[in-house]
Amino acid sequence: MSLTTVHTDKAPEAIGPYSQAIIANGFLFTAGQIALDPATAQIVEGDVVAQTEQVFRNLEAILREAGAGWGQVAKATVFLMDMADFPRVNEVYARVMGSARPARSTVQVSGLPRGVRVEIDLVVALGAR
Repeated sequence: MSLTTVHTDKAPEAIGPYSQAIIANGFLFTAGQIALDPATAQIVEGDVVAQTEQVFRNLEAILREAGAGWGQVAKATVFLMDMADFPRVNEVYARVMGSARPARSTVQVSGLPRGVRVEIDLVVALGAR
């Protein structure tokens, strides 16, 4: 099995020993994305909605670099600091995903990198490559 690293300057650099995404066996696996602005490497200002919107901008940049789109997302995992944020995160999620309806898990966690309120990762079906 071969692994292909996906990297774009339009998403934040990895802040540890990992890749933005990996392609394996026709699937794209993204690293968890947080609300880092790729231009400044700083957390975006604002509430959980602003953070979620940045997370989706980061994910979209990775999808585009891999030649994929939201309709190919097979699974999303959403990590929240506070499950009370779920309705507002879900509104952004629904708007960005449009008609796509991937499987999804949402979990509340005790902490996320850099004190953010939300982190999301994706598994994307790329098909034959």
